[in-house]
Amino acid sequence: MQHARDSRPVYSTETGRLCPDCGQPLAQCRCRQQAKARPAGDGIVRVSRETTGRKGKGVTLVRGLDLDDAALSALAKQLKAACGSGGTVKDGVIEVQGDHVETVMARLTAAGHRVKRAGG
Repeated sequence: MQHARDSRPVYSTETGRLCPDCGQPLAQCRCRQQAKARPAGDGIVRVSRETTGRKGKGVTLVRGLDLDDAALSALAKQLKAACGSGGTVKDGVIEVQGDHVETVMARLTAAGHRVKRAGG
C-alpha cells in the first residue's frame, strides 16, 4: 500500500524533470544545489595519474581548484588542447585522458596556481 507522502511526480510535461525531494523543476531546485557544493580546498592544486576503474587506461586528474563550474570547464578545455587529448570535468575534478602530469603541472604553474604532484 502506497502512502500519499511516498507518491510524488517526477516529470511534468510543462517543466520537465522534477526534484524527487522538493518537487520543484531541477533548474529551480535549491536542495540539490546545496548538496553539490564542493568543499573548500587548501589552496594547493594536486595533479595525479590514475588507472583504477578505467580498464587500464590512464588519466591525469586535477583536484583542488577553487573555481566555479564555468571557469573549471574553460581551464579543462585549455589543458586538453595543450595535451592534445580528450577529457572531462566530473564533480570539480578535471580528467585529461592519458599520462600528461608534467604538461598539466607546467600549465597550471604558469597560470599562477600552487601545484603538487599527488600519488606515485
